[in-house]
Amino acid sequence: MSTVSLPTLTAKDLASDQEVRWCPGCGDYSILAQMKKALAGVGIPREKIVFISGIGCSSRFPYYMNTYGMHTIHGRAPTFATGLKVFRPDLSVWVITGDGDGLSIGGNHLIHAIRRNVDIKIILFNNEIYGLTKGQYSPTSRQGTRTKSSPLGSVEHPLRPLSIAIGAEATFVARTIDVDINHLTSILKRASEHKGTAFVEIYQNCKIFNDGVFDYATDKSVKADNTLYLEHGKPLIFGKDRNKGIRLHNLDPEVVTLDGGVSVDDLLIHDERAEEPSLAYLLSRMVYPRFPECMGVFRCIRRPTYEEQVNSQIEETIRTKGKGKLEELFASDDTWVVK
Repeated sequence: MSTVSLPTLTAKDLASDQEVRWCPGCGDYSILAQMKKALAGVGIPREKIVFISGIGCSSRFPYYMNTYGMHTIHGRAPTFATGLKVFRPDLSVWVITGDGDGLSIGGNHLIHAIRRNVDIKIILFNNEIYGLTKGQYSPTSRQGTRTKSSPLGSVEHPLRPLSIAIGAEATFVARTIDVDINHLTSILKRASEHKGTAFVEIYQNCKIFNDGVFDYATDKSVKADNTLYLEHGKPLIFGKDRNKGIRLHNLDPEVVTLDGGVSVDDLLIHDERAEEPSLAYLLSRMVYPRFPECMGVFRCIRRPTYEEQVNSQIEETIRTKGKGKLEELFASDDTWVVK
């Protein structure tokens, strides 16, 4: 029996002929470059990859990938992706969204796609601002953020995308940063390999309307003290000198310094494969400046996917009852006459 080997893709193969048009210095350029690099190495042909987006700067993404794609309507990309994945489970389906598109008008659709565990990859670009509509505050903007729509400073408490995803029982949850290209590429690869909903938040700098909001996590002079890179089975250690860690005090996390009184054995151990999501949720609530913000995979577990279960039901029904007829469905018991 002969096997057909697929040609090896390169990042250049995945680049479309469209001119990439984002503002100079936008973090989207880096995300696009690392996505092409990540997908070039996973062995999926271009004809089996689909990018689906809603509305926003990030939603131009499908035009720039030499794959199939859909530029859909505001906040509804997860819905389109769900329908496509159920009908064509053989495809690798990616949702590209932003903090405004995905968490405001699209919040309901996002949550239910996640809880159903549809085998799609949801990449949320979080720049904590509305960029395409010129700089209004978004669901993830921090309290006090001054924008065109909050000139005195936002009074709203921001949403935490990863907390929402974990609360909706996401089976894969991760965070990375646009300029950390090696980490970003590795996270996108892991998302691609996951069976089930993969939710990835990417901190993405908006050069025009929210420049520098993530400097604490990207500036090399302070980054090590403000971020913690998660490793499965390893203690939560961070800091420029690797001398700080996270331990539990009662049920609350606290930052400690490793010295004579505190050792590595006192620290929390990261377990991305835990069925109980409490630890992952706790880590998602650690926010700068009180804590270092976690990067990496928060949770990665396996559960049956939505499309597997739906298509299994359909196949079993056809096997036991036959294919059925549309005319019989129209005239079934769920009809009545109004006199």
